Amino acid sequence: MKKIFCTLLFLASFFVIKAQSKISSPDGKLEVSVSVIEGKPVYNVFYNGKLFIEKSPLGMKTNIGDFTSGLTLETDVKESKIDENYELPNIKQSKVHYQANQAIFSLTKEGKRAIDVIFRVSNNNVGFKYKVQPQNETFSCVVQEEASGFILPQGSTTFLSAQSDAMVGYARTMPSYEIPYILDAAMGENGRGNGYTFPCLFKLKDNKGWILLSETGVDSQYCASRLLGNSNGLYTVGFPMVGENNSNGTTSPGITLPGETPWRTITIGETLAPIVETTIPFDLVKPKYEASQEYQFTKGSWSWIMKMDNNTTFPVQKEYIDFSNAMGYQTILVDALWDTQIGKEKIEELAKYGATKGVGLYLWYNSNGYWNDAPQGPKGMMNTSFIRRKEMEWMKSIGIKGIKVDFFGGDKQVTMQLYEEILADANDFGIMVIFHGCTLPRGWERMYPNYASSEAVLASENLHFGQGSCDNEALNATIHPFVRNTVGSMDFGGSALNKFYNSDNIPNKGSKRITSDVFALATAVLFQSGVQHFALAPNNLTDAPHWAIDFMKKVPTTWDEVRYLGGYPGKYVLMARRKGDKWYVAGVNAQKETLKIKVKLAMFNPGTQVQQFTDDTQLKGSVKTVKIKKNQEIELSIPNNGGVLIVN
Repeated sequence: MKKIFCTLLFLASFFVIKAQSKISSPDGKLEVSVSVIEGKPVYNVFYNGKLFIEKSPLGMKTNIGDFTSGLTLETDVKESKIDENYELPNIKQSKVHYQANQAIFSLTKEGKRAIDVIFRVSNNNVGFKYKVQPQNETFSCVVQEEASGFILPQGSTTFLSAQSDAMVGYARTMPSYEIPYILDAAMGENGRGNGYTFPCLFKLKDNKGWILLSETGVDSQYCASRLLGNSNGLYTVGFPMVGENNSNGTTSPGITLPGETPWRTITIGETLAPIVETTIPFDLVKPKYEASQEYQFTKGSWSWIMKMDNNTTFPVQKEYIDFSNAMGYQTILVDALWDTQIGKEKIEELAKYGATKGVGLYLWYNSNGYWNDAPQGPKGMMNTSFIRRKEMEWMKSIGIKGIKVDFFGGDKQVTMQLYEEILADANDFGIMVIFHGCTLPRGWERMYPNYASSEAVLASENLHFGQGSCDNEALNATIHPFVRNTVGSMDFGGSALNKFYNSDNIPNKGSKRITSDVFALATAVLFQSGVQHFALAPNNLTDAPHWAIDFMKKVPTTWDEVRYLGGYPGKYVLMARRKGDKWYVAGVNAQKETLKIKVKLAMFNPGTQVQQFTDDTQLKGSVKTVKIKKNQEIELSIPNNGGVLIVN
C-alpha cells in the first residue's frame, strides 16, 4: 500500500511540474514562468532571481468563447531559438543582432485547442502575443476583452501619461497622447479615469529595477491599446474608448482565424540602460511591404513653430528654402493652410525652386473625416482612397518628399486601418509620412519603410503656446528619452535658438525660452527621429552663436548606436549616440541645483581630443577642446535648464 501511495505522489508531482513551464533569455538572467491555476492562465517574470512581474493574468474573451478561465495548459510546449540580423537606418541602432528564445504555450478548453500564448524572451526583454484558433469551423471572431495584465511588486512607483477623454481638446481631436507625465507616483490610480498611454515606466521599490511596458506590431488587423490601472498593483490591457473617433467604429478588434494579436512588451533592467537601449519594438515585427524606392531620412526647417498660420505663404516658405539650403538641410515642412494661402500652382513653383537649392518639400494635411472639427486645410483628401491617391500622384509629379498628416484622435481598429492605408498609398508614390495629433508608433519604423515619425507627445508647439511649457521644457526633456522616445521615433520639432517664440525673435513678445543654447543642441541628440524639422529660424544665422549654428548644420538625424550614461526621469539625462565613428555625448539638467557628476566615456580612447559645449551659471554657452584622460572619466557641471555636449 505504501508503495502504491508513493507512486501516486510521484505522478501527481510530475503533472504539477508539467502544468508549469518556463522560458529564459539567451543569457539566462530573465525568466518567464507560465502556468494555469484553477483554470486561469498566468505568468510571472524574474530577473537575476528577483521577481519583477508577479503572477499576472493571460487570456481573452471573444464572441466565440471565453478563453480566460476553464483552460488547461498542454504539456507539449513548442520551443525554438530566434537568431537574426536586420538593419534599419531610422531607429536608435542601425544594425541589430536579435537573439531570443521562443515558446508556444497551447491552452485548451473542453478538450479543444483554444488559444496559443507565444512568448519571446531576449536579454532584458519579454514579448508575448496570442494566436486564436478556429472553433467549431468558425474562422473569424471579435476580441471583446483581453485579460492580459501586469502585476507590479508592491511599493513600485509610476512614470505615466494619462489617457485623455475622447473628443475633447482643440477641435475635439483628442486623445493624441499629449497629457503631461506624473512622475514617481504611487500605484493604484487609473490616470484621469481612462488609464494610461503606452509606453509606461515603473520603478521597483528601493531602486531594485525598472520596467517599461508597451506594445508593438499594431496594424490594420487590430486596435491600439492603453494600460488600465487597477488595485493591488495590477495593470491590464484596455481597448479604445467608445467615444473615440466621434463614437464611430467598434472598440473591439476583429480578426480572421487562426489569427494573432499584437505583441505586449516588457523591458526590464536593474538600471535604465536596457530601457534606453532596447530595440524590442522592432525586433518582434517584420516589414509589411517593400519600399518603392530608397527613402532618405533628412533634416529640415519649419516656419510654423515661430511664425504660425499666417506665415504659411509663398514668400516665407521661399525664405525657408533658402534657410535650409544655407544650413545644408534637405527639406522644409510647409504647414497647414498652404492650400488657401499658397495654392497648388505656387506650391509647384516652390517645389521647382527648392529643387534648384537641393531642398524638397513636406506638405501638411488634415486627416479629416468624421473624427475631428479642425478647420485647417487641405481637408477631405487623406481619408478617402481614390482622392488620396490622386493627390499623391500630383505630389509625385512635382517631387514632394513627404507629408505630415494631423488630427487623428483615436486608437480603434478603423483608425489603424487609416494609418496603414495612408502609408501604403504613399509608398506607391515614393512619399514619406509623418503623423501628428496621433497615436504612438508601434514598430512602424520596421513595418512601413516610408514611415518617418510621429508626434504622440507634448511637443514643441506647446512651447510657443504658453510660458508654462517653456518653464517645464527641461523637465520634459529628461522624461522622453526614458519613456516615449525609447519605443519609437518622436517628431518633437524642437532645438529652437530664438530666445522668444515669435516670428522675428523680438524680446518680450510671446513665450520666452528659459533653457540654454547648449540645451537646445543637446536635445537634437537626445530626441531620436529619423526625419527632423528643427525649430530654427532664418534670423538665427545672425543672432545665434556661430558655434550653435555650426553644430546644428552637422548634427545627424540617424544613428548607429545609443548608450545610456546616467539620469533619472524628471531630473537629468546623459546619453551618447554614435554616427559612423563619431560619438555625440549629450545631457540636460532639470534640477534646481547644478548637476556635478563624473562620467566614464568609454567610447573615447584616452588622449582623444573632443569638443566640449558647456554652460556657465548664467546659461551662457561656450566651446573648448579637451583631452580624454587615461581613466576616460570627465567631470561635468550642468546648471538648471542647461546642457552639455561632447563630440569627437
